[in-house]
Amino acid sequence: MIESGYTVAGMTCGHCAAFVTEEIERIAGVTAVAVDVDTGRVAVTSNESLDTQDVRAAVEEAGYELTHANQ
Repeated sequence: MIESGYTVAGMTCGHCAAFVTEEIERIAGVTAVAVDVDTGRVAVTSNESLDTQDVRAAVEEAGYELTHANQ
């Protein structure tokens, strides 16, 4: 298992977290997503390394902005 961390701007509530989680979970290989709305941190567990552009696209599809990737 690989854990990756990201920072997402614009999330303000549980619904925001749910939208981001739903979109990231659609990426092949993702097994878990944990979102902390207060800090904007998103922890992603996957079976394989994720392409940051795939995560960025998923976050943008949810309506938010990926501001930092810490893989």
